[in-house]
Amino acid sequence: MSAQDSTTVKQATASQKLSVLEKIGYSLGDLAANLVFQTLMTYLAYFYTDIYGLEPKHASVLILTVGLIAAFGFNPVIGALADRTNSRWGKFRPWVLFTAIPLGVIALLAFSTPDFSYKGKVIYAVVTYTLLLLLYAANNLPYSALSGVITGDMKQRNSLSSYRFVAVMFAQFFVQVFMLAIIVSAGGGDKSLGIEKVMTWLAIIGTIMLLITFFTTKERIVPSPEQKSSLKEDLSDLFKNRPWVIMLVLTTLVFITLSMKGGSYVYYFKNYVDKESLTDFVNPIIHFFSAIGLNVFEDDPVSAGFGLFNAGGIIFMIVGITLSKRFADKYGKRDVFGICLFISTLFILAFVFYPPTSVKLIFLSQILHGFFYGLTIPLLWAMIADVADYSEWKNNRRATAIIFSAMMVGLKAGLSIGGALVTWILGLYNYVPNSDVQTPAAINGTKMLVSVYPSIPFLIGAGLLFFYVINKKMEVQIENDLKQKRNS
Repeated sequence: MSAQDSTTVKQATASQKLSVLEKIGYSLGDLAANLVFQTLMTYLAYFYTDIYGLEPKHASVLILTVGLIAAFGFNPVIGALADRTNSRWGKFRPWVLFTAIPLGVIALLAFSTPDFSYKGKVIYAVVTYTLLLLLYAANNLPYSALSGVITGDMKQRNSLSSYRFVAVMFAQFFVQVFMLAIIVSAGGGDKSLGIEKVMTWLAIIGTIMLLITFFTTKERIVPSPEQKSSLKEDLSDLFKNRPWVIMLVLTTLVFITLSMKGGSYVYYFKNYVDKESLTDFVNPIIHFFSAIGLNVFEDDPVSAGFGLFNAGGIIFMIVGITLSKRFADKYGKRDVFGICLFISTLFILAFVFYPPTSVKLIFLSQILHGFFYGLTIPLLWAMIADVADYSEWKNNRRATAIIFSAMMVGLKAGLSIGGALVTWILGLYNYVPNSDVQTPAAINGTKMLVSVYPSIPFLIGAGLLFFYVINKKMEVQIENDLKQKRNS
């Protein structure tokens, strides 16, 4: 290699390196997106039934219908349009820029409670939820694709993913731990007023973060104009790829469970868990926060218990995530995923046996579930990347983008189905929205929604992995074969 060639290579390598500022700027985009996503997963069903005032059956149909339209309609269209966008800012950054403000506005409107007739409220909910999912897809899909063109350096991509993951966990922690208490406090007990105030601030903060993402990032990988791909060939390879089909179904099942149990916990703490036992358990923690000047929970044991319950699960989820790679490297992603998913399901199922006063056992099960499920979190997307390798290995063609885009369909479909099941099942048990007194059947329904029902998709998913052929041995074979092919 000549000195000139060596200099060119060094310059190309250096140009792929990302500054800390760019990594933080990119990660803020996912923080903004997850303020919306986590709110949808945790509070959408509760908002529609107990704050907005929809009947559970109407909320169920709304969440399912609009969600499936978004999953199978909006996502593929947005993905195709983004891939074909050409501008002075690149392919994907313009989408982040031009959807930032509209997404913030519609997120606020979707969680507002206008004084309409019941029919007017239904129409308003359909329109705002549809627009929210459309704008979320128009923002988040190009944002996710942006990570693939910011740099071609794999180590830099891994580092970028680490920054992004921290941002996601921060958003999840805030929404699931503190948001309910802040809603109650901001509204002075009026949850409709409280959620509007909170969403106003989240909309403003999220918009600013997305603008920062646009201004601090750069698209370095630009495909040559003559590059063309056959959509027909890609789709044909996709549906012949059995591991891809299994991962699509598995992704859908995982997010059905996450949406179902995530959306049910607020009902569980409000209607099932014994208030006196919960108060005795959380009061020392509330007093501790008060002593250090954090009065976010005030004197509301339900919101405090709900927040601390989620906090325990998230903290130990992070512990599991940190250990995931070590186990996967030794035993293979498929086997670790299947075993840990099964064990984590047992701790979900355990909730069906706990009486309302067993607060300590309830919290312990959540912690153990969080740890074992945390071990699976990095593996899902890593296994989807393995499926892209498998496709290239089998067909001599790589279609990474379309494989990942299809998995986003599974994620959104699972979210919609799980959210709809929450309100539908509550309706079957004759749950009365926004009432402090529920029938024994409705109370039992809230217990079933955090135990038996969400366990079913996880168990089916664990079973599916028996048919997933990419085990540890095949991982090594595919990696070695592709390295030889690319080197030659």
